[in-house]
Amino acid sequence: MGEAELLEKLRKIEALHSGATSDGEREAARAAAERIKARLAEARAREPDVETIYTLPDPWTRKLFVALCRRYGLQPYRRPRQRSSTVQVLAPATFHETTLWPQFKALAAELTKHLAEVTDRVVREVVHADTSEAAEAGPPKALGQGAASE
Repeated sequence: MGEAELLEKLRKIEALHSGATSDGEREAARAAAERIKARLAEARAREPDVETIYTLPDPWTRKLFVALCRRYGLQPYRRPRQRSSTVQVLAPATFHETTLWPQFKALAAELTKHLAEVTDRVVREVVHADTSEAAEAGPPKALGQGAASE
C-alpha cells in the first residue's frame, strides 16, 4: 500500500466514525472532524469530563493518539515522572468509549499495517530477502537440566 492509499484509508476511517452519510461527506475530512467536535460538545453538555489514562508503548501510535486528541480540541498530557508511554485525556466517558478510542484503534491498525509493509519491503530489499520470524529451536529445557549435578 502506498502512502496516498494509507492517507485515503485514514480519512475514510475518520468519516466513518463521524457518522458520515454520503460519499461526498466521506471525502471531507474537515467536515468529519467538525462533526466529531460537535459530538464532543454534546457529550460535555450531558456528562462531566473524566480523566482517562492510556498506555501507548510505541512512539508511532502515541503520536497518532496525541494528534487525534488535539484535532478534536482535547489536551493530552502526562504528569511529572510518568512514563513517556502514558497519555492522559479529559473528556466525557462516552466520548472516550464510543468515539476517541474506537477511531484511534482503527487508525492505528491501518498505520501499523502500513509500517509493517514498509519495514518488510525495506529489510527485504536492503538487508536480506527472508523477513520471516526466527524459528523456534525446540522445547524448553526442564528445570534442573543443563546444570552440572553434584
